[in-house]
Amino acid sequence: MTSKWERLLLNIGEWHGSFTSFSAQGELLQDIKSVVSLEALNNNQTIRQIVNLQGQEDLVLEYSSLSNSILLFENGAFSQGSIQFGPFSEFGAELGLIYENRRLRLVQLFDKNSQLNKLTLIPEHLAGNESIANQNLQIEDLLGEWRGEATTIYTDFRPANTVSTTLKLQLDDAGQLIQTLSFGQYTITSSATIQGSIIHFDQDPQKQMQVLLLPHGASATSPLKINSRQSFILEVGWLIKPNLRQRMIRSYSDKGEWVSLTLVTEERI
Repeated sequence: MTSKWERLLLNIGEWHGSFTSFSAQGELLQDIKSVVSLEALNNNQTIRQIVNLQGQEDLVLEYSSLSNSILLFENGAFSQGSIQFGPFSEFGAELGLIYENRRLRLVQLFDKNSQLNKLTLIPEHLAGNESIANQNLQIEDLLGEWRGEATTIYTDFRPANTVSTTLKLQLDDAGQLIQTLSFGQYTITSSATIQGSIIHFDQDPQKQMQVLLLPHGASATSPLKINSRQSFILEVGWLIKPNLRQRMIRSYSDKGEWVSLTLVTEERI
């Protein structure tokens, strides 16, 4: 079992990419080239992080411990952000996936009215490696049956658990998306309408969710508005290869508390 710090060290390196911002409706707002370097100092006891955004002054951070607002998996994937949702305050989180010499990070931000405000996608590759051609995710890329496993880690330090998963995505005769998700002993079926690059799960007016299909094989799942006293999730998906996908889900309780983080690795069969 590795420590949080050891897992963070798997992110050491010079990461080249971009900070690409979108509105809640998926409209491109800004695209800035970036270099984010993480360097281990003092025999791996300290990390220096330098964030260089084109045209802006460097942001330099040094730290030797991690707060409760971040959790990491054994492969270095992580999420950090607000540990408590509350009305009338800004809220958000970052979800970061890692695969070989590539990372994909997504930041989801909500305004003081608890409405989805902005998303920033950060695709990156390690220095010395070629970037992967930009692929705008299409619904056709996701159709079929995906099987894998989901590992969940918890903010209250209880032991992690892993279950097998099956995700079936298909279009019905009316062009609606039918999603069937099985994990452990549970199965959930839901339907959604597709409008361009936005998938709307809106059967429950009190809990409307959307999936934005983004560049670089990414998808962002978010509530359009976070309602008090309702549990909710934030999710990022990454189509790494045509038949390999990762997803990360950050789950909040009906009290607005961050309770767990789940990493799903699945293959299309």
